[in-house]
Amino acid sequence: MKRFALIGIGGYIAPRHLKAIAETNNQLVAALDPFDSVGIIDSFFPDCDFFVEFERFDRHIDKLRRSKMPIDYVSICSPNYLHDAHIRFALRQNAEAICEKPLVLNPWNVEALIELQQEFGKKINTILQLRLHPVIIELKNEIDRNPEKIYDIDLTYITSRGKWYDYSWKGDISKSGGVATNIGIHFFDMLTWIFGPKIQSKVFLREPHKSSGFLQLKKANVRWFLSIDYHDLPEDVKSKGQRTFRSIVIDNKLIEFSEGFTDLHTESYRKILNGEGFGPETTRESIEIAYEIRNQTISSSGEKHPLINNL
Repeated sequence: MKRFALIGIGGYIAPRHLKAIAETNNQLVAALDPFDSVGIIDSFFPDCDFFVEFERFDRHIDKLRRSKMPIDYVSICSPNYLHDAHIRFALRQNAEAICEKPLVLNPWNVEALIELQQEFGKKINTILQLRLHPVIIELKNEIDRNPEKIYDIDLTYITSRGKWYDYSWKGDISKSGGVATNIGIHFFDMLTWIFGPKIQSKVFLREPHKSSGFLQLKKANVRWFLSIDYHDLPEDVKSKGQRTFRSIVIDNKLIEFSEGFTDLHTESYRKILNGEGFGPETTRESIEIAYEIRNQTISSSGEKHPLINNL
C-alpha cells in the first residue's frame, strides 16, 4: 500500500484522483486546499489529515518523512500555474509527483523539470488519459498502418461554463493559459501522439471564451475550435439539455469517444504505480503548441474551422 498526499482536493478533478487512489488499494494520508468544502474526503479516506495552509501541510509532510513514514506520491490537482511549484515540492519530499495536465504552462519549464527529475531520482508523472481510451488507441493503431497518408481533421470541443469561470483562476490567462490550454491541451497531446509533431500553427480567433486555429502535423491538417460559450453549442445539443459537445471528424468520418472516460484516471494510476507513467518529456509537444497559440499573432488567411464563419 502506497502513501499519498493530494494538493487541491477541493477542485473539480480531485474526486477522480481520490477514486483512483482508493481503487488501486492505496492510502491518502494528507490533503491540502485553501477552501474547506472538502467533505468528499469522508467517502474515500475519512482519516486523512487536511490542511488549508500550505506551510502547515509542508511541515506535516516533512515530519512524516523524518519519522520514517514518508509520502510515496503527491497528487497535484491545483490551478495550472501552481503545478510547477507543487511538483518541485513533491520531489523535495522524496516523493513522486502525479500531476494533472497541463504539467506546466511554459515549454522551458518542461526542461527544468526533466533536470530536477534526474537530480532527485524521482519520477514526475502526468495524466494523459486520452492515450488510454480504447477508441483512441484503436485509432492510433489504424493510423500507424497507413504511414504515408495525410488526414484532414476537424476538432470541435465546446464545454459551456457559467459566469463563475471569469472570476476564477481559470478566467485569468496568466494562471490557466487560456481556453486553448485549459480545455485543449489533452486534445493537442492526443493529436500529436497519433499524427506526429507540429509543422505549422495558425490562430484565427483568440478570445477569453473561445479560440480557433489550424495545425499542420506530420500526418494531418487540423482545423480546431475550442469554446466555453454555451451559445456555440449545436441546436440539437441544446435541445437535449446538454452543455458539452465533443467531435473529431477525420476525412469526413466522425470518431465517437464520448463514453469510456469514467475509469481512465484509475487506469492512469495503475500504470504509474507500475512504472509506466507519462513523464515530462512526453508533454513537451502539446505544451509548446498551447504556448504558441497563446502568444502568436492572429492570422487572417488559411484553413479555418467551419464554426468560424458563424461568429
